[in-house]
Amino acid sequence: MAVLGRALLRRLPLAGTVLGVALALWLISTNDVTAIGAAFGRIGFLGLTAVVLVRVGLILLCGLAWARTLDGLASTGSAPFVILRFVREGINVLLPVASVGGEFVGGRLLTFWGITGTLAAASVMADMLIQVATEMAFVVVGVLLLQKVEGEQAASLARWTLEALAVAALLLAAFFALQRSGAARLIERRIVSLGRHVSEAPANHECAEPGVQAALDAVWARGRRFGLAKAFLLHLTAWCLGAAEIWIALACLGIEIGVAEVIVLESLSQAIKSAAFPVPSGLGVQEGGFVIIGALFGIDAGTAIALSLVKRVPDVVLGLPSLIAWQVLEARRATVLPADPVVRPR
Repeated sequence: MAVLGRALLRRLPLAGTVLGVALALWLISTNDVTAIGAAFGRIGFLGLTAVVLVRVGLILLCGLAWARTLDGLASTGSAPFVILRFVREGINVLLPVASVGGEFVGGRLLTFWGITGTLAAASVMADMLIQVATEMAFVVVGVLLLQKVEGEQAASLARWTLEALAVAALLLAAFFALQRSGAARLIERRIVSLGRHVSEAPANHECAEPGVQAALDAVWARGRRFGLAKAFLLHLTAWCLGAAEIWIALACLGIEIGVAEVIVLESLSQAIKSAAFPVPSGLGVQEGGFVIIGALFGIDAGTAIALSLVKRVPDVVLGLPSLIAWQVLEARRATVLPADPVVRPR
């Protein structure tokens, strides 16, 4: 049974990719392909360049937010976190890894700068929790603005989003409580014990580094709340900045739309995409979300799909170099890692 479960988990991203591609192709084929292409073309090179530059700023903010989770715990500057944040994004949007594989790779690459594996893992877990929390706050703002839109469809979408947020909030609170409780430490010890039993390796308590739970306790320590608050604000700013991508694309199309409508489009489309996290990069799901939400503001399906495709341009333009950077880091690991400290005899 366990083997079957692991096999299903390995195939989940591939299955999500197939379903996402099928949904995207269906959406495009059932709408006017010419209209989609014409809308995309009207945005032009300058519009797409502006969208890419906004995305660069967004990822930069997220990298700085990640670095803040280790303020006072690691001497590494912010540069590695920014670089690896681009790598995380590239993996999540271009590879079939169910939108979370980049976090595992990012944590591992962070150890190339001398940060311990447990502290790197704790920073990724804290960063993901803060990112999700700020996304939920951003979506709440979007729902509040959506409730001002007249129509049964808008009301139904607002109710569905609020219900989904309530469930997500409970899961997020449970995850945080697990991190802060002794249960997480017990689970970690059981996993480590099982791993030693399977490998038949003796426990080296003298050389063993503190566990992930201890690293998480250090990250969430009371005296570090200012740094974590900065991480929260940086992530929240990044979510808001994402709305600028939509505003730029619609402005290039000559569609006048207010700030409130742009925030609703960005926040709810991101919520729908996040809910479908098993589908890599929300293939098809993002496009469908834009069609549904765009209709509330009089945006036709062809324009909505083109808008979604515009938001995928930075995924490719920035994602491909990020994947190359990942491979370069892997190839140059020996030069990135700090020299082994000299152990002096006692």
